[in-house]
Amino acid sequence: IRPYIFIDPIKRGYATISTDMGTAPDPDSGIGNIEVWKDFGYRSTHLMTVAGKQIVETYYGKPPVYSYFCGRSTGGQQALQEAQRYPDDYDGILSALPGHCRTPLHIYFLWNSQIFQECPFSEEQEDNIIAAANEYMAGREPPQIAGKMISDPRCTPADIEAVIDLAVQKDPTLSDKHIAALRKLFDGPRHPRTHERIFNGIPLGCSIDKARGNLYTLRWVFGPNKDFMDIDFNKDIDTYTSALGSYLNAEDPDLSAFKKRGGKLIMYSGSADSRVPCHATLDYYDRVIEHLASYEKVREFFNYYIIPGMSHGASPGINNLPDFLDMIVAWRENGIAPDAIMGRRIVDGEVKTEIPIYPYPMKTTWNRDSGFKAMEGAFGGVERIASRFSPAPAP
Repeated sequence: IRPYIFIDPIKRGYATISTDMGTAPDPDSGIGNIEVWKDFGYRSTHLMTVAGKQIVETYYGKPPVYSYFCGRSTGGQQALQEAQRYPDDYDGILSALPGHCRTPLHIYFLWNSQIFQECPFSEEQEDNIIAAANEYMAGREPPQIAGKMISDPRCTPADIEAVIDLAVQKDPTLSDKHIAALRKLFDGPRHPRTHERIFNGIPLGCSIDKARGNLYTLRWVFGPNKDFMDIDFNKDIDTYTSALGSYLNAEDPDLSAFKKRGGKLIMYSGSADSRVPCHATLDYYDRVIEHLASYEKVREFFNYYIIPGMSHGASPGINNLPDFLDMIVAWRENGIAPDAIMGRRIVDGEVKTEIPIYPYPMKTTWNRDSGFKAMEGAFGGVERIASRFSPAPAP
C-alpha cells in the first residue's frame, strides 16, 4: 500500500491510496477552519492510511505485509508528518522536495512577493543573475557540472555580494534598487525588530521569479480580503504562526520510534529549488542527528540527498533519478542500505550529464586518475530558523 507518486504503482502490483488532505473543493476551504488545518497538516494522511489498510484486509483477507509512503512537495510534508506522528503507519517513506517547514516557507513566499512588487526583475535579468551564481560557484564543483549548476548552494554573505557584483557586470540594467532587492531575497525573511531568522533566502543559482505567490495559508488566517502586501512582519507573522504552525509544520527531530520499529526513510532536496529551498530540510536532518547524538545512528535508517541543479519543476540540472521505491523496499525488506545514487540530466532522450550523488554531507569529487569519488563534506552552514517561528506540534 502506498500513495501515488511518480510511477504507476498499480502496474507494479501495489494497492494504492490518495487523499485531498481535507481541502476540497478548493484551498479557500481552509479560511478560518481549524479542522482543515489539522487535515492538511497531518490528520488526513493518517486517516487515509488507516482506511487503506482496512480496505486491503477486507479485499484480500489479510493486512498488507509492508506499507510504503512516497510524497513530493506537500507530499514530502505528509511523509515527514507520518514518520514523526504516526511511526507505525509505514515501513518505508520517501520524502521528496519536502515542504515540511510549512508556515515559515509561506512567509518566505510573502517576503519575496512583497520585494517583487516593489522591484520587478525581467526574465533576462533573472537569467544573468543565475548565470553569475553558477559561474562564481563553479570552482567548488566537479568539472562535469561546473558553471552549469550548483550542487551545494550554502554560502556566506561575502559569496552573495560577489554573485551580485558579477551579475551587475553581466547585466548593467540591474539598478541600485535591484541590488538592494537581491540582498534581501538572498538573505531571506527576518523579524524586522529582533532580526530573528524566519526562513532562509533564495538559494544561489535558482529562479527568483518562482519563489513567490502560494499565499493560500495566509488567507486561511487573515481571510480573503487581506492585502498581503500590507502584512506587517513585526506583528502579523506571530499571529499567523501561532494559528497554523503547530498543525502544519513537520519539524519534530525525534524519529526514534520510527527507527525502533525498523522504518526506513529517504529524503531529498533540489539544490536549484527556490519553491522549497533545501536549507530548512538540510537543517532538519542536522537536528535529527543532534537528537540521536550520532550521524552513524541516523544513517542506519535515514538518508538525505541534495540533487545538483534540481528544481521544483522542470529542472535546469539533474532531472533523472533512480527508483527510490525500489531502494526503500530493498533497504527495509532485505537490509540493503542505499549509498551513492546516479543522477542524470537527460535532454531529448540523450544523457547530457551523469554524476554520482552521495548522502549528505558527503560531496562528489572527480579527477582524471580515479574518476568520481566521495569526499567529506560539512554539516550545517545554514542559519537555523528561530524556534518561535516553528512551534511544537499540536497533539
